[in-house]
Amino acid sequence: MVHFISLHKLKKDVDEPKLDELMRVSRSLLLRIQEVHNVRSGKRIDPKNEYDFCVALDFESLDKLAMFRDDPLWMKFQHEHLAAVATDSLELIYETEPGKNVKYS
Repeated sequence: MVHFISLHKLKKDVDEPKLDELMRVSRSLLLRIQEVHNVRSGKRIDPKNEYDFCVALDFESLDKLAMFRDDPLWMKFQHEHLAAVATDSLELIYETEPGKNVKYS
């Protein structure tokens, strides 16, 4: 199982209601993508954390993750929602199966 985390720094003018709406939209849009097994999104709790918003998704494999990256709903979310509020992002990918060689993910 592949775990994908996308962290985002947001513009200063993004308020709590807008951030809450971003969380709702991320969950409703991204859950419609067939390759996605689990969607989590959230906002920063620790003020020392430089990333204000995160999206975490699970996939069966890196191939499914690649298919997800080309999905129109993911592209829509990025262009219509994230691009309007984010200034920077960081993507992290992890293998979550113990003992599995990551080259077979």
